[in-house]
Amino acid sequence: MDVRTGLFYLFSVVMLFAAFRVITARSPVYAALFLVLTFSQAAGVWLLLRAEFLAISLVLVYVGAVMVLFLFVVMMLDVNVDELRTGFWKHFPVAATIGALIALEMAAVLMGGFRPTEEPRALPGAAAAAQAGVQFSNTKELGRLLYTEYLFPLEVAAVLLLVAIVTAIALTLRHRKDTKAIDPALAVRVKASERLQIVKLPPARPAQPEAAPEGSKA
Repeated sequence: MDVRTGLFYLFSVVMLFAAFRVITARSPVYAALFLVLTFSQAAGVWLLLRAEFLAISLVLVYVGAVMVLFLFVVMMLDVNVDELRTGFWKHFPVAATIGALIALEMAAVLMGGFRPTEEPRALPGAAAAAQAGVQFSNTKELGRLLYTEYLFPLEVAAVLLLVAIVTAIALTLRHRKDTKAIDPALAVRVKASERLQIVKLPPARPAQPEAAPEGSKA
């Protein structure tokens, strides 16, 4: 067994253990940390498959941004695990049925992928680079394909993400009524006579003279 095969088995075993601990850990913080470990091991497997762009994207996007955000949210919310576990066995049959269905679908897809089929189409520049002995860059070739052959799907995905971002901002935008913020438009349109208003109030009652202390001379 060579070094590459040993690293593949090492990354795979750690990834499977971490994925199992994600769903079995009692603390949400530990579950999020195990999910970070799962993503890092998956990035290592992709590096062995020479998919360095996917590996770096997984580390930067999921481990560096999404999971850190999830971890901070879980730690700040102080989730009560006992309340989350309430009614677990009540919904367990439905959850088990859905989980088994998803497992069967994944098994059908994976088993179909291991069957011998026709040779996959290589990237346009991979064969030529291999024959010429030139170093081939998967990232460069992926970028060329995205912005030439798959430009329209990429633009559609970008528009969908933009709509999702705007929608999320619109849903979370709330105007508080208890704030003392001033509308700049109303402040500009105000007149000079409206800035100060003198109100004449009647006096409350006349002041009573203070009583002289006992023992004092008149």
